[in-house]
Amino acid sequence: MTAQKPPPTKKEFCIDYPLYEQFTFEMEHSQEGWNLFYARDPIDTYCPKCNAHSIFHHDISGTISHHPDSWVGKTRVGVWLKCSRDASHTLYFLFDVQGRTVQKIGQYPSLADLNTYDVRQYSAVLSREDFKEFTKAIGLAAHGVGVGSFVYLRRIFENLVDAAYQVAKTDDGWDDEAYRNGRMAERILLLDGHLPEFLVENRSMYKILSQGVHELTENECLAAFPVVKMGIELVLDEKLAAAAKQKKLQQARSAIHGLVSKA
Repeated sequence: MTAQKPPPTKKEFCIDYPLYEQFTFEMEHSQEGWNLFYARDPIDTYCPKCNAHSIFHHDISGTISHHPDSWVGKTRVGVWLKCSRDASHTLYFLFDVQGRTVQKIGQYPSLADLNTYDVRQYSAVLSREDFKEFTKAIGLAAHGVGVGSFVYLRRIFENLVDAAYQVAKTDDGWDDEAYRNGRMAERILLLDGHLPEFLVENRSMYKILSQGVHELTENECLAAFPVVKMGIELVLDEKLAAAAKQKKLQQARSAIHGLVSKA
């Protein structure tokens, strides 16, 4: 028997779930359903008008019932979140409720707008085209297009590997024939030392991406998208850290050279 998926938090349903994805809150999870529509717990997310992360609070007018099942069968429920920096900055989410099944059917700003801010830093270690495709993948997933989002993620993955290959093939003793004849997992192993450690350890990511393009359904791709996206982000995090370290080393060398020249 397949384990039941845990109920999403308010933040997950509002900020992470794509439009039109459904979730059924079973009887034992009535409180989690109530929390989605009425809990005032703060949500830390990006505010497009502040152009920065901010804390949002649910703005509720009028009286509400605190009974865990009071939301069941409401048909339409809107959720307004207000920015703690400026109350005029709001996020809006519209949910359709059929019995205990909830579906997000609208929101403003778009999910892509909310989720692309955190990846802007990666433009420093991705080519302009790869960065554009990374944000496209996020936008497609936000609109429920799973397979298409995987196409872009796989291309980025392949380009990361190819960039390492362009460096590695100049090494003494490099076996280009073994590389060209190998599968992706074998190629990544050959590039150990030229690729981030996380990518080498988790080279099976490419298999997941390829299955997504050729075998998985839209919903299966959408379910896997956050995990694969996180994997690529961890690879890029390592590249950012390496670039920052190299910059600091260069600054230190220049500073030391300056001190020595004055001695």
